[in-house]
Amino acid sequence: MPHLSDLIRRHTSLKQADLEWIHSLVSDWQLLADLSFADLVLWVRLRDDDGWVATAQMRPTTGPTAFQDDLVETVLRDDMADVTSRSGARVVGRRALIDRAWSEGRICRDGDPDWSGGVPVREETIPVRRQGNLIAVIQRSTNLSSARTPSRLELTYLQSAGDLAQMIAEGAFPFSDQGPLMVRSPRVGDGLLRLDQNGEVVYASPNALSAYRRLGLAADLVGARLDRTTLELAAPGEARDENLTYTASGRAPQEAEVEARGVTVQLRAIPLVIDGVRIGALVMVRDVTELRRRERELMTKDATIREIHHRVKNNLQTVAALLRLQSRRLDVPEARAALDEAVGRVGSIAIVHEMLSHTPDEVVDFDDIADRVMQMAAEVSSTGKAAIPRRNGGFGLLNALVATPLSMVLAELVQNAVEHGLGQGPGEIEVRVRRFDSEPGSEVPSTLELAVSDDGGGLPEDFDLEGTTSLGLQIVRTLIVGELGGTLAIEPKEGGGTEVAISLPLEHEEGEVPYG
Repeated sequence: MPHLSDLIRRHTSLKQADLEWIHSLVSDWQLLADLSFADLVLWVRLRDDDGWVATAQMRPTTGPTAFQDDLVETVLRDDMADVTSRSGARVVGRRALIDRAWSEGRICRDGDPDWSGGVPVREETIPVRRQGNLIAVIQRSTNLSSARTPSRLELTYLQSAGDLAQMIAEGAFPFSDQGPLMVRSPRVGDGLLRLDQNGEVVYASPNALSAYRRLGLAADLVGARLDRTTLELAAPGEARDENLTYTASGRAPQEAEVEARGVTVQLRAIPLVIDGVRIGALVMVRDVTELRRRERELMTKDATIREIHHRVKNNLQTVAALLRLQSRRLDVPEARAALDEAVGRVGSIAIVHEMLSHTPDEVVDFDDIADRVMQMAAEVSSTGKAAIPRRNGGFGLLNALVATPLSMVLAELVQNAVEHGLGQGPGEIEVRVRRFDSEPGSEVPSTLELAVSDDGGGLPEDFDLEGTTSLGLQIVRTLIVGELGGTLAIEPKEGGGTEVAISLPLEHEEGEVPYG
């Protein structure tokens, strides 16, 4: 389905500021749909001003839908007598009502239900204003098939929906000064309080009352000042949300949380302003105790994992230091060289754990790791000759399952290029990286191609990768082919020198995705 922005830019002549206003409206109009027990369809005039296009649609979670089919991208042209939606279903509703709301600039209602879709549907249209100018019309369609005598809750919902619709028609909703909303704001069904202009509760839904009971409320909410009651319930000594007073009073369109007795309740205020006068507010309430508990557990778990990586890094550095001390006490050159190589391998793993200790997940930016490993390997292996590792291309984000073995591979290859490829003369080591990320849902896995080359003396004539006795190359082959499921090739480089070519799939057989 096309994105709202794409539809508006393709079919209409709305300005960017109008588009942003519509985005704000659509991001929050589930509230109007639920309070109205009705479907909402947003109609915008076509660029040539010869009809309408449906750019967004919302169904209620509090009642039956009036439209089984999606109406988005439906076009109503002025010269079309019979209109069908893109899916082929007949558009229910009266076109004249949309035109009336646009031409008269007011909310329009039909007296008789529309039966053209097989169920009785009450049609209303709401003009959408921004800074005094009409930019769209909302069609509000209520399925009356399950109509009954409304309860107090339903009457409050409908009254609140009427106030909200009037605010949209006046250009007072959505709020231009609304504070940032939380990831999961309270919805109508979570709990609803209606306040009068003095901030006193005139209606409390059962869910809202239950949430306040869990906070410790013993009296009734109706008739009480919500801001005072909420502050009195807040646990003494607990850190209070600085927005709590304004939110609980309904004076500002924002969110806050209150904690008491181990319970956390989230509040969201919607001031009701008609003709520039604040007549009251809606405050939606949600018990988020379990959600916050899980968030704290995740934060604790993440902190624990980072601390483990930090301690592993410290332990590896201690092991490397011990090996280095042992190496200095040895007189046999071969033994000292073997321990020095072990120091480099342990150090490359320590670098990965150091990076993981600073990230909230098991994914690291491998470019920084690669540069540090390359420099370390070149310095450790250098015996006075100038070895300059240079990287072209980027690794990107890699999972620790790939980053740890790959860091060891890179260290071994750079070290091997310095010691055996360049020999005693100066030279340059080039590390080329190419990453190919697959499209979401594609069966073709993402791959990483790595080539490490030097401009040294090249390979011996009798070189055989399968039969090599080099511990470093055996480690590389085991990690690339055996652990990471990749391919490894070592060949002479054109123009002199050696090139090691590696190709890695970035998905594990277990289904884990080790890349960001």
